[in-house]
Amino acid sequence: MEDVAREAGVSGQTVSRVVNARGYVGAATRERVEAAMHSLGYRPNSAARALRSGRFRTIGVVMFSFSSYGNQRTLDAIAVRAAQLGYALTLIPVESTAGETMAGAFRRLEEHAVDGIIIVIEAHQLDEADIEIPDALDQAQGARLATEHLLELGHDTVWHVTGPARSYSAERRRDAWRETLEKHGRPVPEPLQGDWSAASGYAAGLRLRELDDVTAVFAANDQMAIGVLRAFREAGREVPGDVSLVGFDGLPDAAQLWPPLTTVQQHPERVGALAVDALLAELDGTGRQQTPLVSTELIVRASTAAPRER
Repeated sequence: MEDVAREAGVSGQTVSRVVNARGYVGAATRERVEAAMHSLGYRPNSAARALRSGRFRTIGVVMFSFSSYGNQRTLDAIAVRAAQLGYALTLIPVESTAGETMAGAFRRLEEHAVDGIIIVIEAHQLDEADIEIPDALDQAQGARLATEHLLELGHDTVWHVTGPARSYSAERRRDAWRETLEKHGRPVPEPLQGDWSAASGYAAGLRLRELDDVTAVFAANDQMAIGVLRAFREAGREVPGDVSLVGFDGLPDAAQLWPPLTTVQQHPERVGALAVDALLAELDGTGRQQTPLVSTELIVRASTAAPRER
């Protein structure tokens, strides 16, 4: 830094301000310092900066599942937002929320000297983890939108293909679907179990297509909706002529299906960015932020319509 200051004709304090992006430095002076850094091949020593500032500029991420579309989008958004703010990521995948597993993940992150940790959790076994996880995406709102849309079209009730039994997201969507039907005084069919895959949706569709009273189906994600669609089409049951179908997630390819799939669009990328901002706000001492629920929206396409007899 002394060499850079001498080359640029400024004080060491001015160089420090430019390097650490703190304090005011005029544009012309900043350009002169940056040119001197480039000319001399100067790179800030991250270890020294961490010792001085108490920051390692690294965020730890504990993630429980890479298989879901939402989690993939959330992790991508965390990485992008962290990079924008000059932070790197250390990712620790875990298979369970059990206490020892979580403790091991935290120990590994401590060894990597992270400034804070973001937990991306799919399982709902929160008691085992001994941690409190706030909601991020408004799962219940999306399920209500899907169910109410089908009821408003004139369907007597809505069948549901749910996600895995141990999935937090699936549980929230299933509960909101059931509560919406009960609120409107409609029959609540027994939900069919899926596992997020198109194959499990197809298996559920094979059972649903044998029931004459099924006119509307809400699948807990778009992949399972794709499987349901195949099962009905193979049986000669038209969508939406005979059966209306709604998915969840807002996969980009959902608009390219035939018919294009009505779906609940969620925004996990907003969750990832909010998580980074909330963590850094706490590190900066501005206090714990109340992270808002990220809303969903219903994207109506050609896979839903009024029942044929109406």
